Amino acid sequence: MVREREPLQQQQQQVSYTVEQLVAVNPYNPDILTDVENYVNEQISSQTYSLDANLCLLRLYQFEPQRMSIQIVARILIKALMAMPAPDFSLCLFLIPEQVQMEEQFKTLIVLSHYLETARFHQFWEEAAKNRHILEVVPGFEAAIQAYAIHVLSLTYQKVPRPVLAEAINTEGLSLDKFLEYQVANSGWVLEKGNGRSQLIALPRNEFNHPELRKNTADGIPLEHVTRIFGVLV
Repeated sequence: MVREREPLQQQQQQVSYTVEQLVAVNPYNPDILTDVENYVNEQISSQTYSLDANLCLLRLYQFEPQRMSIQIVARILIKALMAMPAPDFSLCLFLIPEQVQMEEQFKTLIVLSHYLETARFHQFWEEAAKNRHILEVVPGFEAAIQAYAIHVLSLTYQKVPRPVLAEAINTEGLSLDKFLEYQVANSGWVLEKGNGRSQLIALPRNEFNHPELRKNTADGIPLEHVTRIFGVLV
């Protein structure tokens, strides 16, 4: 009988699931907590991101507060900042107890989030420089925030002054020149005539920096629908 069971036991041991599958199937199972914590660290090392897994872990911490890792929570919030303009930071913060949020490193991350949400990039980079010990544990942080800053500028400017761009992405001099060369070659940016601070950079056209490109939703409303609305109002 024992010999008959061994192959079945071996088959059961070979069955494995990814963290994403565990999270999807049974997100409130405390037995997966350690696996999901390890997955957060894997996201750091591989520069990947899973909001669902991170939210799952924060929910598990709510049920198992004694098992909460402050280090892991901080890394989740940093990764959420890197996902802006998505609202991931607020979603994660909502699941973190208020007393934990009062710890100094979390107060710093909340301030950084506010600066980004309000496009106060100069203040953001100054605060980030003071807290490198918190942020540098997550590779790719600076590049992700620069990408977000460019996203914000592209919604606001048709032509952005060089000093404004330099401040937003915290890059100057030769580094900025190389950055611009890359954007011109790969992203459709155009450098207009001018030198130094007077130079303007034309950004790709979109419906936000060129409102005329925005599709008028009224154009898509059939006339009979409009007449029905007026009929109701009358």
